Parts: sequence; structure tokens; C-alpha cells
Amino acid sequence: MNARKFIAASSRDALKLVRVELGEDAVILSNRKVAEGVEIVAVAGAELAQLSETRMGETRIPDNAAKQTRPGKLSVQGANQAAALGAKVLESNIKRETATAREPRDTSAEQQTLLSEIKSMRNMLQEQMACNSWSDLQQRDPARSGLLRDMLNVGFSPTLSRQLLEKIPAGGDLDWVRRILGHNLRVATMQEDVVARGGVYALVGPTGVGKTTTTAKMAARAVVRYGADKVALVTTDSYRIGAHEQLKIYGKILGVSVHAVRDTEDLKLTLSGLKHKHLVLIDTMGVGQRDSRVAEQAQMFDQAGVQRLLLLNATSSGGTLDDVVKMYGGSGVIGCIPTKLDEAVTLGTVLDVVVRHKLTMHYIASGQRVPEDLHEVNLEYLLHRVFKDVGKASPAFAMQEAELPAFMAGMGAAMTMRGQYAL
Repeated sequence: MNARKFIAASSRDALKLVRVELGEDAVILSNRKVAEGVEIVAVAGAELAQLSETRMGETRIPDNAAKQTRPGKLSVQGANQAAALGAKVLESNIKRETATAREPRDTSAEQQTLLSEIKSMRNMLQEQMACNSWSDLQQRDPARSGLLRDMLNVGFSPTLSRQLLEKIPAGGDLDWVRRILGHNLRVATMQEDVVARGGVYALVGPTGVGKTTTTAKMAARAVVRYGADKVALVTTDSYRIGAHEQLKIYGKILGVSVHAVRDTEDLKLTLSGLKHKHLVLIDTMGVGQRDSRVAEQAQMFDQAGVQRLLLLNATSSGGTLDDVVKMYGGSGVIGCIPTKLDEAVTLGTVLDVVVRHKLTMHYIASGQRVPEDLHEVNLEYLLHRVFKDVGKASPAFAMQEAELPAFMAGMGAAMTMRGQYAL
């Protein structure tokens, strides 16, 4: 048998040499990697078949057995099988080399897919374990499980509820929860009161949160205490039709001056002329928290040295309020004013956001009347209002006992924020 040896840089190139020299029916006897690349030993298919037939002719077949070849003898069928096996091995090598030679981004994409699948499996396992854990809690400590359900049903987030109840002592009840929440809710002191302290403040927040009305309410409190000549109103809202006119009407009723500004330089110039005023309140344009003008507005106030009060709509969802604080927040924000308390079914959501983001409440607003519906913060009233309707949540939105484990497990580890609050 005249076996031939072929060496090339890759299996693909070596196979081409085999086909050129020995034809398409060549049989691959072996292949291995060498210093020069890949070495293939092959023989022409016709030669191997001829050799096999010759040897079969020399084989003595017993009468009591089917046709077979002695060990070491190769039949035509065996030759074909050897050829097929050699081709498969070579094909496997070619595929492996091709995969190795792929561009990095293909390999990276496969790795990312695998990593994503692993993460998905891990999350599923975590959720299953967490679900079992919460089910166990219901059985071991039904009182604490009931408190958790009540907190969720009055609007508190799973994050805050879970952390608070991890610290509850044996025998703790709703009164303990109220006390701890009251300890973590920050309220402006008399020295921090913006009306008493005076200065320049901008009221900011999304559209419809009540900025213009709250500006007028605060101005009215200042007028009663210090006189109309010590108060001025400014508006940066040149987008809404009638926005300036609405503030002018309030200014006329209160007897205070109203000024409109367009940009940073205009604001600086206007404020320079109002230095003699005890309190200057700035009403701002209302835009969604994702609007690019939010950042432009914050930059303008920072450059002019204006501090800001963030208004939070008590009727909004927790996710929306979190987003508002994130987008409107910054070093220039000194606190917040929850608004529309008269429209909110429960106050748990807005108080949850105040606690988690460590905001200082300066006032609360609960209606449209000026100035009657702006109040100083009364924590006892707020916490009573939060929990007075425990167990009376709308059936469509109330968390049921059986649903608690699956709900809490589904929140995932991303919502765990240990050590953030001074509970």
C-alpha cells in the first residue's frame, strides 16, 4: 500500500493537497498536528479497495460461520468505513480550527449568551429559595408576615418594609412600626423653615404637581408675617400658555411684585434687583422628569446660587416618585413638599420615598385654597393617616396572604439595600 504524507498550515489546506494528489475517494489514515501545521497520511481509495479484495481472497472462511475477515485484514466495507471515519475526523478538525479563527466579537457574543443563560438560571434559583423562605416565615412568624402584608397594602415598598421588619423585636406591632417610621422621617426645624429664614428658593417638579399654587401659598404665609413689600415672585415658565398670567393674578391678590425671566443671565440680573426682599420664590416650568430641560433648569439655578424645593405628588406611584427624585435631585435640593394629599388614597408611597431618599419635608399641601391648604408637617397626623385604613385596601390591589411569598421573592436581590436607613 502506497500511503502518502501531506503537510500544510491547516487541515483544510492539507485536505486540498490530498484531493489533488489522490482524488476525491482518498482514504485518510491519520492526521496530527506538527510544527509546520497539520500532517495527514492518506492512501488512494482504489488502491486500498484493491488491497482489501486481494486479502479477502486469501482468507479462509469456515463452513459453520458467516463471511468474515481475520484480524488485521480490511474488507471493502471496512475500507469504506475507514474512509468515512477519516473524513469525519478531518471535518471535526476543520470546524474546530474555523471556530478558533473566528473574529473576537463572535466568541464574545456566544459568551454573552451563555452568561445570560447562567444568570437567568441563578435568578430562578434565588427566587425559588426566597419564595420558600417567605413561606417559612409565614408559618414561623405569622404576626410579622401580617405586618409586612399591611405595609405593602398601604403603599410602602418591599425594600423598606422588609428591612424594617427584619429589626422588629418580639411582640412588635403597628405602633412600633409607626415609631420607627417617625424616627426616620425628616422634618424641617424652625431654623430651617424657608419662610422664616428667608432667601431665594425655586419650587421644582414635574408638570401638574402644584408648583404655582404652592408658590402662592408660601408667598401668602410670608406676606402675613413680613409684609407684601418683603416678598417677590419670579417665574421661569415661558412654555405654558397663561402660566405667567396665573402667577400675576396671585401676585396682585397678595400685593407682591411678579417677574419673568428667560435664562441664567436674566435670572441673575433680576435677583440682583431683589436683594432687599426677605423672600423670593421662583415658580418653574413643569416638564416630565425625563425631559432634557430638567438638567438645563438645574444648571441655571446652580449657576445663580438658587436652592430648590422638590414637590412630590402623593398620588403618583413609587417608581415614578423614585424617578422624579433621581432626575430632579442634586446638591441644590434642600428638601421636599408632598402635594395633593387630599387626592391620595394612602400616603405610604410618598412617605416611603421621603424616608429612602432621606429628604427633609418642609410643608405638606392638601388642596387648592391659598393659603389655607399649606400646612406645617405633623408626623403624628401623617402616620395615623397612613395606617388608619389597614385592611381596607381595594380588593383588586390588596396583597393577599397566599400571594406574599411569590411577590416578595419576585422582587429579587436588586431591591435589597441593607444598612441605608437608620432604622
